[in-house]
Amino acid sequence: MSVDILEKPSTTTIEKTNTVRKHAPRYRVLLHNDDFNSMEYVVQVLMQTVAGMTQPQAVNIMMEAHTNGIALVITCALEHAEFYCETLKNHGLTSTIEPDE
Repeated sequence: MSVDILEKPSTTTIEKTNTVRKHAPRYRVLLHNDDFNSMEYVVQVLMQTVAGMTQPQAVNIMMEAHTNGIALVITCALEHAEFYCETLKNHGLTSTIEPDE
């Protein structure tokens, strides 16, 4: 009569893998000053284009563009930046996007 001895299953170490999340690159939507649109119109377009933008924020952006020639509207993912830029352009404003360094 032979007796089979069962071996105890070995416990293996579970390897931890560290996942490093890379954030999607962000882009700046810029508003350029122009000599064609009224300040009130620019403020209205900014508020209509960027959800949640308040009138004081829109006025500050418009004044910065008016004073310095260019102003930061918003920093966001590329797809949103392209949308905002195109929407501003479709309303007759001058806008560009650039990578956020």
